Amino acid sequence: MTSHPQLQTLAQWIGPGAWRASLPHSDPHHVFLWVTRGQGRCLVGGRRRGLAVHTALVLPAGSLFALDPGAQSFGLACRIPPRTGILMPDEPVLLRVRDPRAQADLTTLLETMQREQNEARDFMDEAMTAHAQLLTVWLRRALISGADEALAPTAAHRLVEAYAALIERDYTTGASMQDFARHLGVTPTHLSRVCKSTAGLTASAMLTGRVLHAARNLLETTDRAANQVAADLGFSSAAYFSRFILRHTGKSPSDLRRAAPRKAA
Repeated sequence: MTSHPQLQTLAQWIGPGAWRASLPHSDPHHVFLWVTRGQGRCLVGGRRRGLAVHTALVLPAGSLFALDPGAQSFGLACRIPPRTGILMPDEPVLLRVRDPRAQADLTTLLETMQREQNEARDFMDEAMTAHAQLLTVWLRRALISGADEALAPTAAHRLVEAYAALIERDYTTGASMQDFARHLGVTPTHLSRVCKSTAGLTASAMLTGRVLHAARNLLETTDRAANQVAADLGFSSAAYFSRFILRHTGKSPSDLRRAAPRKAA
């Protein structure tokens, strides 16, 4: 985890492999994403929403999300460490910014951060933190101006949002979708139906996707043995874990590891 805010392109932030964006997962940093080209979809706050030009997506650290940005999309992502004192919203925010001045101000802020990072002068970390503070000032002003077009949350939205938070908290425990439904006080059938209508995924698919993302990430970016990865993610046995990986990727854990495009730094 970096000690100061860092700017990356959308492609750099996502990393190699479409699954890294499309499967439900989280980032340990706060993320401020500004989309400047292309269109796609995202799953955030338990809802499936559109992602287009001049969209700002703000993800608090640990928020469950998924992205399908589209092949032609481009954007800049500012990753902010969670313990810097920089004010961030408690819940994900999606802003469609139509005001040309607000668009220009945000683009200028991010381009200034990018130049500061590229030049790597003395006190760069302090400068990046100061610019990130200004970024959150821009965000709060945009929120006050009513740029967020999200509708008031319905009971269905609140249920799926609570389910997404439970997944992110407990996906390594081996708990099933039925266990989560019981915790939320609803039937598995109701939870799955509401997830499908709100998030575009069944409840089981959302949980499976989060576990699969974690499993692939550990297999492809670490040297941890497959049986240890299985134990870390709450699988009852290494054999069951191997069948899970094969069913959802078409490869065994060892084949998946060998086929990985590169190791993370």
